[in-house]
Amino acid sequence: MDHVPVLLQEVIDGFKDSPTSKSSYYDGTFGRGGHFAEVLKEFNPDLCIGSDGDLAAIEYGRELFKGRIASGQVHLIQGSYTQFEELKEENELLRAPFDLMLLDLGVSSPQLDQGDRGFSFYHEGPLDMRMDQRQSQTAAGIINDWHADDLIRLFQDYGEIRRPYRVVRAIVNDRESKPFETTKQLSSLIERIEGWRKKGSHPATRFFLALRMAVNNELKGLEEGLPQLMKSLNDGGRLAIISFHSLEDRIVKNIFRDGLGLGFAVNKKVIKPSQGEEKKNTRSRSSKLRIFQRGEKQ
Repeated sequence: MDHVPVLLQEVIDGFKDSPTSKSSYYDGTFGRGGHFAEVLKEFNPDLCIGSDGDLAAIEYGRELFKGRIASGQVHLIQGSYTQFEELKEENELLRAPFDLMLLDLGVSSPQLDQGDRGFSFYHEGPLDMRMDQRQSQTAAGIINDWHADDLIRLFQDYGEIRRPYRVVRAIVNDRESKPFETTKQLSSLIERIEGWRKKGSHPATRFFLALRMAVNNELKGLEEGLPQLMKSLNDGGRLAIISFHSLEDRIVKNIFRDGLGLGFAVNKKVIKPSQGEEKKNTRSRSSKLRIFQRGEKQ
C-alpha cells in the first residue's frame, strides 16, 4: 500500500493561518515525505529540514528530493525528534527557530507493509519493531526477557488491554521451550488464546501496538521532545502534531494546554479526519491533530 499522509489538508490549512513568514520548516517524523512534499509545494520555504530515526526513510527521501537537496533548500538527517537538543548540537541548521514544525506519530505504510521490519502481525518477519535500527532493544527481547508482571503492565498501560493475563501466561510458558523470534509466532499465539471477538479487528492489534511503543520509548520520547520543539518555534510559528493513540493525544493535549509559558493551543477541540478521508484511507480513522502557536494570543 502506498503511504497516504493523513489529515494533510487540515495541516496545510493550520499552517496557512500562521502569522509567520513560513520560510523555515522542520518535520520530525519524515517517514515517506508525504506531508513534507506538500509543505514544500504549498509554501516553498527557504529552509526545509526532515529527520527520522529510520535510515530507510532518510535514504528514500534523499533520492526523492535530491534536486532540492543539491540546491541547499532541503536537508535530511537520521535521528529522532525526541533528542532534538542533541540533533541541534550536531547540526547547526537546526539551531535557528522555525516557522512551521510537524510530527506525524503514526507508523509509515512501508514500515507496516514490509515484513522484515517486524511491525505487522499480517506479515511474517523478525519480531523487531525498531524504528531506529541502531538501537539494541527489540520486541523479541521484551517478549523473551521481561517478567510476566512487567508484560501485563505493558499490555494494560500501552495497549489498553484490560485482561492480558492468559496471553502473558501462554507467552511465558511457550518461551521456555522456544524463544519468540517472528511476528507470526507471536500473533498466532494471541489468535489461539484470544480468538476473533470483533470482526475486522485482529486480536493481536493492541498487543503489537504496546510492544512497538515500548521498543521505541514513544511516550517518554514525546513528553521530552515536545517542549524542545515548542521552544524552537519562531514567534507566531506553529507546531502541528498528528497522533493515533489516546495516550499520545493526552500528552499533546496537556502540554499544549499548559503552554509552558511559550504560547497556546490554536484549536480548542481536537481536529479529526473527515468521513471521506476515513473511507479512502482506513489508517486515518484514529488520527487526531492538535496545533500549537508560539507567542501571545491576539
